[in-house]
Amino acid sequence: MINIIDTVTNLISLPHEYEWLDFKENWFSKDEIGEYISAISNGAALSGREYGYMVWGVNDKTHEITGTTVNFDQDIEHEPCKHYLARNLKPSVAFEVEEAEIDGKRVVLLTVPAAKSVPTKFMNQTFIRIGSSKEKISKFPEWEIRLQNVLSNGIPTIVNTAAPDYAQDLTFEKLFLYYGAKGIALRQSTFKKTLKLQTADGRYNIMALLLADSNDIPIRVSVFSGKSKADTLFSVKEYGNSCILYAMDKILEYGDAINIIQADERGRISERKDVPLFDYEAFHEAILNAFIHNKWLAMNAPMISVFTDRIEILSHGGLGMDQDLEGFYNGVSIPVNEALASIFLQLRLSERSGRGVPKIVEAYGRSAIRIEKNFIVITIPFNKIDAASFEMGDVQEKTVEKNYPENEKSTVKVDDVTVNDTANVMVNVAVNDMVIKIIRENPDINVMEIAKIIQKSERQARRIISDLKNAGIIKHIGADKNGHWEIITEENEAK
Repeated sequence: MINIIDTVTNLISLPHEYEWLDFKENWFSKDEIGEYISAISNGAALSGREYGYMVWGVNDKTHEITGTTVNFDQDIEHEPCKHYLARNLKPSVAFEVEEAEIDGKRVVLLTVPAAKSVPTKFMNQTFIRIGSSKEKISKFPEWEIRLQNVLSNGIPTIVNTAAPDYAQDLTFEKLFLYYGAKGIALRQSTFKKTLKLQTADGRYNIMALLLADSNDIPIRVSVFSGKSKADTLFSVKEYGNSCILYAMDKILEYGDAINIIQADERGRISERKDVPLFDYEAFHEAILNAFIHNKWLAMNAPMISVFTDRIEILSHGGLGMDQDLEGFYNGVSIPVNEALASIFLQLRLSERSGRGVPKIVEAYGRSAIRIEKNFIVITIPFNKIDAASFEMGDVQEKTVEKNYPENEKSTVKVDDVTVNDTANVMVNVAVNDMVIKIIRENPDINVMEIAKIIQKSERQARRIISDLKNAGIIKHIGADKNGHWEIITEENEAK
């Protein structure tokens, strides 16, 4: 028995309407409701859901409960509405209509079973939802083919969907090495079956392509010069086109490399605190979730973007089937890619404890996770310690030195406490990468021009350049006005 209040509460917590979900307030049209039942039944089948829903008494934009006067017991041409709808639906659809009061307002829930074997029709017409629009499927032949395939063969997955014809000559040496490094031996004679790397007809599937030595799936970390993608893109680190296990490890290593430990001397009385740029455990869980739950069917990889104030990790596909919002935030683990999740579990890369999302929420709150229909974005904000603007609180300032020789760090002395002042030097690698790129493209550029491009003061730019000089990455040849820059080595770039 469906608990209507719990069901409606879960549905209105979702960020959007879906192919299997529609909200109405008082709208009522007997024939269009029949068309909606057809569309939602077919949409539920396409989405791999057991049921679809229409809810009356809810605003479709805000999902606020407004109440409704809709009555499914009214007569339609001397026939109860429910009978009229049932008589014109083919095959027979055992839909249910229930009502309840939520916060003193009446809501009506129409529960529609997903189509089975054949499409659900109303008055001999098949309907489908494209986004939130109801359409005749005959107008969209590709959707008609897709629906028929789903009804005949089931929901496409990375296991039952074959890799493209050009990707049927795959090798797996890296996969064997990865398993070996974890102390697990794969057998040549059985690994394809054990790891479910082939379709029923013996072709390599999408999961095989993901784990192969070579593939055409780019996985990139894009580094931007500012706080949005409208700012200069000056570094793209490519980790894809190979076994995604190695790609994921390299991205995790990159995250560890840029997670600079900062000295937090604010309010210091005795020992200083070491503060990382971001919560690495939350970052680690976000990357794992992005790889495990990404919708790999379209061969689109997760997208990692590094800005000056945060990292954004985007995975394609939205919430998994049968996953509700509260369950997601509470760590109820329902893998989008069951077979891939099992491999991560076997390799001890992940666990089924469901701790990933709760860990992210614990570190940064629910606002760090944005859920859309076709993707999920997790934001890992930077916790940058800027000693130049630290709060002194009740500690009385004694001396503040403002003029320092070039290439020396400034200090703020307060009650015998010395605080390193990096003068707003960016603690993430993005700024270093950007300066190196600028110098590489224009060796004759001067410090003032560099400062303008990176949107920093000349003093800040000089300190960044000083750090790069001291690290042995760049050097300046000749006089300040007429000289030029040389990049000595890029091995230490981004450190």
